[in-house]
Amino acid sequence: MKNTRRLFIKLSGILSLGIFNKLNALNTNKSKVTNSEGLLDRSYASGLEEKGKSVIGGYGKWAGGLLEGQLPRHSFRNSNWTNIDKWRSEAIKITQEKLAAPDLGGVPKVRVDNHYVYDGLSIEEISWKLPTGGRSQGIVLKPANSKGKLPGIMAFHDHGGWKYFGKRKITQTSEERHIMMVDHQKMYYEDLAWANEVAKRGYVVMVPDAFTFASRRVLLKDVPKNLRQGLNDDNPELPENAKAYNKWAAFNEDTMAKSLFSAGTSWPGVFLAEDRKALDILCNRADVDQNKIGCGGLSGGGMRTVFMGGLDPRIKCAVCVGFMTTWKDLVLHKSFTHTWMTFAPGLPQELDFPEILGLRVPLPTMVLNSIEDGLYTLEEMHKADEILSEVYKKAEAIDKYRCAFYPGGHQFNKKMQGDAFDWFDKWLK
Repeated sequence: MKNTRRLFIKLSGILSLGIFNKLNALNTNKSKVTNSEGLLDRSYASGLEEKGKSVIGGYGKWAGGLLEGQLPRHSFRNSNWTNIDKWRSEAIKITQEKLAAPDLGGVPKVRVDNHYVYDGLSIEEISWKLPTGGRSQGIVLKPANSKGKLPGIMAFHDHGGWKYFGKRKITQTSEERHIMMVDHQKMYYEDLAWANEVAKRGYVVMVPDAFTFASRRVLLKDVPKNLRQGLNDDNPELPENAKAYNKWAAFNEDTMAKSLFSAGTSWPGVFLAEDRKALDILCNRADVDQNKIGCGGLSGGGMRTVFMGGLDPRIKCAVCVGFMTTWKDLVLHKSFTHTWMTFAPGLPQELDFPEILGLRVPLPTMVLNSIEDGLYTLEEMHKADEILSEVYKKAEAIDKYRCAFYPGGHQFNKKMQGDAFDWFDKWLK
């Protein structure tokens, strides 16, 4: 247990969407959770929210105070914002400036690498080239033999601490799954490939690999030898090699984030840029009704939903799962459970975290939280709900917003999936 705890502490920089998630799995046992990497004590994260304490010690009161006393400048809750269109235009502009998303050019040219039918679904394995990195890969699923245009869903995979994997985390394309994905889907999705499940309801579902994951991952051969920790890209599908890569990639997050900042961009900015290219591909399909597009995902997928749902008006319905709190929560309690992928300097002064997703008001928005999710404090999850409720009430669109809390830890289980899919059906069909 000591060795596991020691490794866990070393990996704290990637905990939010990563190894830390093991602490908040579908199992609601409050003592320990068993997974392929050993036993982890769930109390480690939740035990830090001691009254009067902060993760940055005595500096917490000062740092937290920087965000208190007045609403963020571009918060729609401010009484000086009375015209919703003017507010949205200016708030989106300043948010995009803070994210500094790079320009990735026009709509990518898509290649269909494989096409087959599995479990009643037509499945396409596709790829496209962006200005940097190898070919991006994605999976498109829809009911087999469907005709005409269907509504579309951008399904965002989670982080899970496993950068070797991406789209496979939430899809199943044959009877055989990688053993690590069997464990992963049991851990977070009640053994369901949720992208398949929503596709069966009559959607064209696009699942792209995210920046630094799977086909978008950093290849070891492209890194200086002295920084590879003795690893290489050989036989990556072997579980021991995939796990070794995931550990290396976890330590590399600091380096990637600092390099992105030095290049004048941010990790969420790159996510946004690449996810928009994937959305371009989905909207350009002949079988998709581009006026009926939704997006959603758990954890890292929930974070991508916040930015895509808030900043791209093509997203008509958004479902954020397991990624909603306030900047205050991150300042005082939970920054250590989150990766660099969440942060853009200067943005908290303009909008609180829930208000990024609130930029889409009055478009339909759902937020699903778990009561025992150690990535956030329950108090600030409720505060985020209050903030979004206030935004939607001011826009006279409270019927377009729904938030729910479920028992258990970090998850997107069958019940939550059913509620999310019903929400998509309500607004996209």
